Amino acid sequence: MAANLLAQFGAEEIARQALAERCRKSLAQFTRYAWHIIEPGTPLRWNWHIDAVCRALEAVSRGEIRKLIINIPPGSLKSILVSVMWQAWEWTWAPERRSLFGSYAIDLALRDSVRCRSIIESDWYRRLFTPAWKFSGDQNVKSYFENTRRGFRMSLSVGGAGTGFRGDKVVVDDPLKAQDAYSESARREALEWWTKTMPTRVNDPATGAFVIVMQRLHEEDLTGHMLKHGGYVHLCLPSEYEPDVPCACGLKPCTSGPLEKLDPRTQPGELLFPSMFTRAVLDELKGPTALGSIGYAGQHQQRPAPADGGMFKNSWWRFWRHPWEADIPELKARTVVLPSKFDRKALSWDCAFKKTDTSDFVAGGAWGGVDANRYLLELEWDRMDFTETCRRLEAQSARHPDAREVLVEDKANGPAIITTLQSKIRGLVAVNPEGGKEARCAATSPQTEAGQVFIPLHAPWRDRYMAEHSAFPNGANDDAIDQQSQLLLRWGTMSHVDLLRAVLAAR
Repeated sequence: MAANLLAQFGAEEIARQALAERCRKSLAQFTRYAWHIIEPGTPLRWNWHIDAVCRALEAVSRGEIRKLIINIPPGSLKSILVSVMWQAWEWTWAPERRSLFGSYAIDLALRDSVRCRSIIESDWYRRLFTPAWKFSGDQNVKSYFENTRRGFRMSLSVGGAGTGFRGDKVVVDDPLKAQDAYSESARREALEWWTKTMPTRVNDPATGAFVIVMQRLHEEDLTGHMLKHGGYVHLCLPSEYEPDVPCACGLKPCTSGPLEKLDPRTQPGELLFPSMFTRAVLDELKGPTALGSIGYAGQHQQRPAPADGGMFKNSWWRFWRHPWEADIPELKARTVVLPSKFDRKALSWDCAFKKTDTSDFVAGGAWGGVDANRYLLELEWDRMDFTETCRRLEAQSARHPDAREVLVEDKANGPAIITTLQSKIRGLVAVNPEGGKEARCAATSPQTEAGQVFIPLHAPWRDRYMAEHSAFPNGANDDAIDQQSQLLLRWGTMSHVDLLRAVLAAR
């Protein structure tokens, strides 16, 4: 009898040790077994993307990746994996690890901190891993808990300093609220917090890890900015597979890296998490009463604008060419020969304050109109200082002497430009834009949709022009958009009598 009991307990201990070892080696295994503690009433729907995220986090823990960005749709367990399970799992084999976790709202960071602590304090955790350490009694609150091996987890909000605390890794889970996607100040706050404050919050600058996990909200959100400057491994998992989206290692096509080929999908449109987000659910989310096409493109496709554009679809554009220029076969059906005469011509300029590496661009277009059609004849589009802007505007006016109106937005250095050039260029008109940029574009985008806006087929900036419109209102720049909407609004609202009066007054 005693021998049988010893054998039974010995077998149970061997099984416990084997399970503990499997969980220590695999964050995915740990998640499977710990799930019931934080979600006792919800079955875990396992999917390959959970393994992918776990592998990426394990690579950070092992020191194979120092900087990681994970872009994944909402509802894909990202916060549970990153902000809850990860720290609890690390402490099963490295209880001395110290981590700082942030979010746009301290309430969210505290929520995940409590869930992480509940796993570590659970009977399941203590029995399975039999840790030789425990929580420090005087350092065990929602925002900060520490163990007797001096490992800790601290919760922060974006903008919080975390003064005096340094960790082995710094993690931000959702640095920007979806409703603040269009707030430049909110985006700037998140960026400055991550790039100026948090780099000083790691113990060892040579080995400290930085992890961003979020859904894309804007071209200039934290992910967009950090990817533009490089240095991050990028795990991007859209709800519907797009072959052109960079793979996990950040290369296109994927050829190397610690996260090579984590996305097994090969067919365009394959779903990421079909047991949770079915085709019908995703189609509903695309609707105007849910996320809409722009919101869906960012939050689910990890693109801050739909593939065919948001407020401006790529398929709407029409093109013009000179009679001696060749057609482009795939665009031939949308291309016309430039008219030889125009009913009217005008210049439209959107100016900036100054010329720096980060300042807005100046955009100045020369336009011709025939009936309801609008033709962008040429475009000055660059970062320019005041003097250069004046010089290039004056030169464009000389190239188009029959342009009776020169529209200059009455903002930035526009008033100074008008004052400087009013004796040299006739028809200078200060335009005070009414309403926001989105409202102005909403008023003019139907003309593009109707196929009444033509851009030069062979212009070197053609694709860039379309891309800026496609990304609006989530794009980094909108200068070319502003000059177009300014012109279209002017011509769309002025009667021919008003136009004649404006021309006579300018003479």
